[in-house]
Amino acid sequence: MAPPILTLRNAAINWGSAYLFQGIDLTIGRQDRLCLLGRNGSGKSTLLKTLAGQWGLDHGELYLQPGLKISYLPQEPHVDGSPTVGAYISSGLGLEHTEDFYKVEAIADELHLDINQVVETLSGGEMRRASLARVFVSEANLLLLDEPTNHLDLPTIEWLEKKLTSFRGAFIVISHDRKFLANLSSACLWLERTEMRRLNKGFSHFDAWAEELSAQQELERHKLDKLIALETEWSHKGITARRKRNQGRLRQLAKLRVERANQIDQVGGVALNAESGALSGKLVIEASNVTKSYGTKSKPIIDKFSYRIVRGDRIGIIGANGAGKTTLLNLLMGALPPDTGSIRLGTNLTILTLDQKRESLDPQKTLWETLSDGGDHVTVMGKSRHIVSYLKDYLFSEEQARQPVNSLSGGERNRLMLARAFTKPSN
Repeated sequence: MAPPILTLRNAAINWGSAYLFQGIDLTIGRQDRLCLLGRNGSGKSTLLKTLAGQWGLDHGELYLQPGLKISYLPQEPHVDGSPTVGAYISSGLGLEHTEDFYKVEAIADELHLDINQVVETLSGGEMRRASLARVFVSEANLLLLDEPTNHLDLPTIEWLEKKLTSFRGAFIVISHDRKFLANLSSACLWLERTEMRRLNKGFSHFDAWAEELSAQQELERHKLDKLIALETEWSHKGITARRKRNQGRLRQLAKLRVERANQIDQVGGVALNAESGALSGKLVIEASNVTKSYGTKSKPIIDKFSYRIVRGDRIGIIGANGAGKTTLLNLLMGALPPDTGSIRLGTNLTILTLDQKRESLDPQKTLWETLSDGGDHVTVMGKSRHIVSYLKDYLFSEEQARQPVNSLSGGERNRLMLARAFTKPSN
């Protein structure tokens, strides 16, 4: 049997007053296809950063096979000062392979990227494609992919599946795309309550396995509850005559209670309640012959677009990465002026927006400050709510209320954006 390319032993990371995860053992073989699963904030992204060498362990050891090359795709890629798409992708080659620029051109062509385009002008989907190109051009032995399908259109997701299927090395992937995971994974890693479990089968087997584990845990909790009840009854009968001898038994009872408290599942469903504002007029938005281009010589992204949106419409905007979906949305909301044509907004509009890059969140502010105007209450659905109580509706703990936004995972930041947005009425 071939030796593992990466080994993690008794790994732990402490986050504030509690462990994000602890006691984790992991071995990765040279052709493992692993999906990493867990709730928002369970430590998935932090674990990938640790394996990529970007985050240190508080306890435990990480061993890498000599010569192992790791390429890491973060959930939110950073441009790192690269001026063009070609320069950004080529930074994945490494200094010793700068003469291999033809590889950059080849993979950029596969992903329909212009290597001369300025990085700052890329859409969310185009930036994700450029980041994937940067990962694959590195020709690494181990890929660590954090939400690689975010912002991608369907043709690019299909391209990525084929690329990973033919990849000769190992990879670990985090994704909420169940079909993507089922098509690619051969084993599952599950981060749950600071611990990690492994299923040596693909994601299609995960749900049945998780249900079986939950049933076993419920049986163990029932046995523990009975033991605690018996020990509590004993403690109430009086221990004065045997005080010294029975202190150990009382300490054991305390440990059982702590163990049971740690087993309580604190995560439930998010309580989403959006407050409707005053009724808008019948006409919401009317676009007439709208055109939008970037640069004097470029082809229009939006060309002679006319549309009428009325109260009650539910509309989806669909298109390839870079087609102009976000640009169209910004035009319709009046956040971006058209080159030609006109946008007319209806009366009594109260618009609520959620940006795809979560740029409206200040990473240095705490969750409390993000929701608060200086007080300790917010008004939701016409009722005053304490900030901590309201945050619990969105699955945040009391301790997280005073933590900075930059300590949250991507999924947790999405929940915070929703929590903030739904404190305001909209129509």
